[in-house]
Amino acid sequence: MKNKLLTIFSLFGLNFLLLTPVQAVCPICTIAVGVGLGLSRYLGVDDTISGLWIGAITVSVSLWTINWLNKKNWRFKGRKILTFVVWYALIVLPLFFTNIVGHPLNKIWGIDKLLLGIIFGSIIFATNALWYEYLKKKNNGKALFPFQKITMPVVSLALGSGIFYFLTK
Repeated sequence: MKNKLLTIFSLFGLNFLLLTPVQAVCPICTIAVGVGLGLSRYLGVDDTISGLWIGAITVSVSLWTINWLNKKNWRFKGRKILTFVVWYALIVLPLFFTNIVGHPLNKIWGIDKLLLGIIFGSIIFATNALWYEYLKKKNNGKALFPFQKITMPVVSLALGSGIFYFLTK
């Protein structure tokens, strides 16, 4: 059953890679974030670190959705905010209802570890996406180095993971 699900999700992800020529955030970067998330949960990494990757992938998927809506010319007032709200609700509410988020012993600084990580991961990823666009614009529409669009957010999330690792140790 796991192999069938893995195949289905892989083909679904491959669909995004092959059929979407222009994205707000590159599909490879999103996949790298997803791999990082899966690996961290598998290894039993602290929820703040897993949350970083969840927040990053949520921003990425939200930006993909907004780009898709724009491509389809589905423009309505508040679509960007609504897209983010819907994606965060789809991700955080199930975590809340399954008691993954909200457990009283899973807190740091009085905030749920997973939620704190999601907040910081979202900020890190969004900041890197904006920073990349700024740097690219300053460099006449070109990246400063190969794979910059992938490297910037992944390295920033890895650094954030390291910081939270030492903070929660």
